[in-house]
Amino acid sequence: MEILKIDHLGIAVNSIDEGRNFWSEILGLKFEGAETVAEQKVNTAFFPVGESEVELLESTAPDGPVAKFIEKKGTGFQHVAFRVADIDAALAELKEKNIQLIDQTPRLGAGGARIAFLHPKATGGILVELCERS
Repeated sequence: MEILKIDHLGIAVNSIDEGRNFWSEILGLKFEGAETVAEQKVNTAFFPVGESEVELLESTAPDGPVAKFIEKKGTGFQHVAFRVADIDAALAELKEKNIQLIDQTPRLGAGGARIAFLHPKATGGILVELCERS
């Protein structure tokens, strides 16, 4: 598997508007835009940092994955996303190594990326996302 870089860090927030204040007004990061990913029941907002980004995640439903995360662990760091050259090959390699996956096949994420998550039980407790962008 070829990991190209850290694509983004996912931060779970109760409100993108409140979170945006810290990342943009206090730290001075440029707000790049927001997007709703209905399939994942989440609103996202991106703040570029060099070649990577900070992604704020706000749940759009009480049963969404981000809402469940906040209920269990509170707001804060939710996942790290690694950009890969070929997500299909990466998933095949991880399956071959018996790594527990949340997504067996890629799905569509924010910004048109193809994404897949590895289960935290397989990664030492960290939710890991693989991300392929064209």
